[in-house]
Amino acid sequence: MNQRTQIIALGALAVAINVIAGTVVGNLNIPFLFLDVVGTIFIAALYGPYWGALVGLLTNLVLGVTSGYTSIPFALVNIIVGLVVGFAAVRFGYTLKTAIVSGFTLGVVCPAVGTAIAVAVFGGLTGGVTDVFVLWLKDAGSSLFAAAFLPRLWGNLVDKILSAVLIYYVLKGIPQSLLKRPPLRRSEKTNAA
Repeated sequence: MNQRTQIIALGALAVAINVIAGTVVGNLNIPFLFLDVVGTIFIAALYGPYWGALVGLLTNLVLGVTSGYTSIPFALVNIIVGLVVGFAAVRFGYTLKTAIVSGFTLGVVCPAVGTAIAVAVFGGLTGGVTDVFVLWLKDAGSSLFAAAFLPRLWGNLVDKILSAVLIYYVLKGIPQSLLKRPPLRRSEKTNAA
């Protein structure tokens, strides 16, 4: 199997994992856990930001068909996941430290972008469990953005860090002979020469 075919096959699998894991965890209503970007993180860590962004986009388009149109505007969030993890992996390698820092970054950036989308497109309410907290914070005097952002922040921090670290251990456990190695960091290139 050539490399492009391998990337496309793994990318399709990653989209399926995002959709299935996100749907199962969502239906189980597990607090602070979504697991809807693990496939995006996997492909981005392995093959870089653009493949990761493509998996993120396709995931939300599939969700738009299977779960409802409300998932489509949030494709931007999933694309950002692919870009952040992919660029970090290319620059620093996908180490445990990179996974934790990427997860923390995503835990803040994703709910900020998601909140902006939720407020602009849906008035801050998206039909999820967090809507109860959004309404409570809004009634308590918070701005609409703050009321929509704060409930999303804590869950995203837990989920994105956990997802990024989980993928680190998955990649660590897969024999490198089966997968293309990420591009070398600059320091590794100079040491190899």
